[in-house]
Amino acid sequence: MTFYEKTAKAWAKNNSLVCVGLDPDFKKLPECVKGEKNPLFAFNKAIIDATKDYVCAYKPQAAYYAGQDMDEDLKMTMDYISENAPDIPLILDVKRGDIGSTAEMYAKEAFERYHADAVTVNPYMGFDTLKPFLDHADKGVIILCRTSNPNSGDLQNLVADGHMLYEHVAMLVRDRWNYNNNAALVIGATYPEELKKIRTICPELPFLVPGVGAQGGDVQKVIENGANADKTGLIINSSRGIIYASKGEDFAEKAGAAAKELRDLINSYR
Repeated sequence: MTFYEKTAKAWAKNNSLVCVGLDPDFKKLPECVKGEKNPLFAFNKAIIDATKDYVCAYKPQAAYYAGQDMDEDLKMTMDYISENAPDIPLILDVKRGDIGSTAEMYAKEAFERYHADAVTVNPYMGFDTLKPFLDHADKGVIILCRTSNPNSGDLQNLVADGHMLYEHVAMLVRDRWNYNNNAALVIGATYPEELKKIRTICPELPFLVPGVGAQGGDVQKVIENGANADKTGLIINSSRGIIYASKGEDFAEKAGAAAKELRDLINSYR
């Protein structure tokens, strides 16, 4: 099953466009899991069990594990999702982008070590840095296009040949890079007008949309500007707004409620 197919089935099965970002910071974990041998995994496992009926994807951010010397927790989390929520696409958020031989190893890490269904990549160095990922036809390759951070326009809004850089990225994906029908784009919820422009350029491409919740993205504007003709096409990520819904022993229950609430809010605008 391809990434596109798995994502479409998850959209339909759970009637959801919600992605949960699994970005656990040990300092912010509830006290009830901090004493576990693998505290990030223990936290994630409870979150996954509580949210898996309300989501269309999970997105662990690798830096939260590597930066805390807890790579084992990432591997355990990825394996747990694959085994216990096999219908839910698993996106490894690493934003890789390097020369071809190095990119081949990064692709191997994502797809063979961690068994991700998709990976985020940075297109700044050009096609040869993306090809090792794109050649995995059954895997998703989610390319940074218009990101949600405040200073993303420093480069992404530069104009060449009458188009902003992020528009060039979208057109390259549409016209040249999506040769295996496995590419997607990262478009921040904090820039709804740009989201609308990119949807016009790429009418059917899946978009990973960070920036709702803690970053302040407007859900209604995301749906109005970013949904495709079928009112899908979006993987709307929320991390802190779901995983830190409570700092008490009820953290998983509250996370489940937050995921359901976001799903229902999104659906109210579809």
